Amino acid sequence: MLVRDRAFFASMFLTVLADQILLFLVPLVIFQITGDVAWSGLAFFFETLPRYLTFPIAGILCDRVSPILLLRFSRILRAAACVIGIAGQIAFGGVWWLIGLSAIVGVLTTQGLLALELVLVRAFADQRFEKVASYGQLAAQMGVVLGPLVAAYLMAFWPWQAVVVVATVLFVLADFAFLLWPGQARMTALPEGGPVRHPVADLKHALTLVWQLPGLMQAILQAAGVNLIIGATLATAAAMMTGFFAQSEQVYAWLQVGGALATLAVLTLTAHVAFRLTTLGLTAYGLICLGAVLTGLGAHPLVYAAGFLLIAGFDKMFNIYVRTLRKEIIPPEEFGKTTGAIICLNNLSQPLAGLVVALFAAGDDARAVLLGLAAGMAVLGLATFFWRVSNRQP
Repeated sequence: MLVRDRAFFASMFLTVLADQILLFLVPLVIFQITGDVAWSGLAFFFETLPRYLTFPIAGILCDRVSPILLLRFSRILRAAACVIGIAGQIAFGGVWWLIGLSAIVGVLTTQGLLALELVLVRAFADQRFEKVASYGQLAAQMGVVLGPLVAAYLMAFWPWQAVVVVATVLFVLADFAFLLWPGQARMTALPEGGPVRHPVADLKHALTLVWQLPGLMQAILQAAGVNLIIGATLATAAAMMTGFFAQSEQVYAWLQVGGALATLAVLTLTAHVAFRLTTLGLTAYGLICLGAVLTGLGAHPLVYAAGFLLIAGFDKMFNIYVRTLRKEIIPPEEFGKTTGAIICLNNLSQPLAGLVVALFAAGDDARAVLLGLAAGMAVLGLATFFWRVSNRQP
């Protein structure tokens, strides 16, 4: 599979590399300009909220338009958004151009992620999905490994606008690599006969399925708990490392790389060992919660780093758990719209975490906020996993 599909995975790698460069820039540049972690949290809120609110719309489009076309358009338009953002910043100045650029790219990334999910489900239908998803995440994590390093070391010599140009080129190269992938011919057709609805009716139908299909609401609440921690960590990591712990930008970049390498190790394990689905989810959830406690203690940079590595490494294992659960529960003809609604509900806690950081963090110290969110995640996880086990769900 890896040999015949290497162009597909190369395209994933280049796309994620470009996305990670942009994700690395935003909180770091905001904190450098303002010196206040609250501003980083507020910027994270405005950056992430649009991308998650558009998941239901992206899901409806995926059930109506070829996911191949949507995936390609999302990359090309992200490259165009980078060019427009740079031009606006040069012409008018101000940090809001960076925030606006990230918000627009985030919305387009949403469409790309859902289209990619449909491609994985339909082009690799003959493979064990946990294995396919793990290989895909491994390819993506290579971009996550290099993204912070590339961004940090380029920013040491170039202004951030030049680094955005690099991301633009990578988006274009990713689309070219995708054109070389022969697996587009393996895309299975959608089931015939589904009713054609107004987009609003489609959204209502998706939300009805979310409520009625067994196990989906519990999974959504679990994912919301995980994303609360992920959002708080993303919003505060730059300020905690470069401010509270007084480390350099390069140390912060290596911390990001360490998180990506931890993810590679966890994904390799997940790809080659067939865990029971509930075991997979419970293990990932518990270790992410432990990581949140360690980052919230803030006793030493190494303790913080250990917590960060647990959060980063096992987030993707939990992601595979949720994606596999969705594939098993949701009917194929309803997959796009229902998945879009689920991901929106899952991830609204990320911008909420940024808002909580903005309201309650003090200067460069976010320890109390991180500990409070870890406690909330623990309570939510205990309740939902106990419900799933007691009802004998997978």
